[in-house]
Amino acid sequence: MHRRHAVHRPAPSSRCSLRSPLGELERGFLALAQGTEPLTFPAHLVCDDPDRAAWTVDRVRTHLAHPSTREELREQTWREVVRRARVLGEPWGAVAVAMTVPVLRRMLARLARPAHLERAEIEQEALAAVAAALRTVDLGGERLDRELFSAADRAVHRVVYAAHRRASREAGPAAAHLDHLCAALQADRGEPVDEFTVLARAVKARVVNVAEARLIARTRLDGEPMSLLAAERGVSVRQLYRHRRAAEEHLAAYLRGRVQEV
Repeated sequence: MHRRHAVHRPAPSSRCSLRSPLGELERGFLALAQGTEPLTFPAHLVCDDPDRAAWTVDRVRTHLAHPSTREELREQTWREVVRRARVLGEPWGAVAVAMTVPVLRRMLARLARPAHLERAEIEQEALAAVAAALRTVDLGGERLDRELFSAADRAVHRVVYAAHRRASREAGPAAAHLDHLCAALQADRGEPVDEFTVLARAVKARVVNVAEARLIARTRLDGEPMSLLAAERGVSVRQLYRHRRAAEEHLAAYLRGRVQEV
């Protein structure tokens, strides 16, 4: 008889929040392992000479990562974890995903992501990829864990690539015209003109307001993360992206006209 354990999964809205989906899952996992009725696993599957018949799932995960653990033991442990996730459902589905968290943390720490891409979004994509792979990996295959990690790696790189493409599209018109106008004004007047000066003139011309100019300056020119400004303004990151895109469309139209005038 397997007891039903409550487990805290990352909420769907965590994609747009500043909270860490990995952290949320880890807290739920540790609650399962360290509660009054901890979730356990047959110790002989992961250890040649266990000190007891069953280990808590966090101890199993630690032993899995230890270099002294034989490959055969690691294989059969992962196979049983994935089997339980498929056959028994929760909490074993969450446990199976949580078993990958230490490796996912190291993977994401090495990932070069654009500044505007939230870490929470990357973490959510990695976890979703692992959860999907749990349903499709071949239980008879070798190194099931590598299949799960590879699925996560592919997912996060797709997200990073898409973010780079999106940033290029969003920054394109306004950024290009801003650069051209600065260069044209400098050539025409023989004195340096920077982007902040052009933004100030756009505010004076009522093309953008002060808040919009500060948003563009802080995120585009100073490189501040959108998450910081979203938290300051009490809005979602996605909403702030939409706000900035609208402001930059007005700015691009204004800058096109100014470049032609110069």
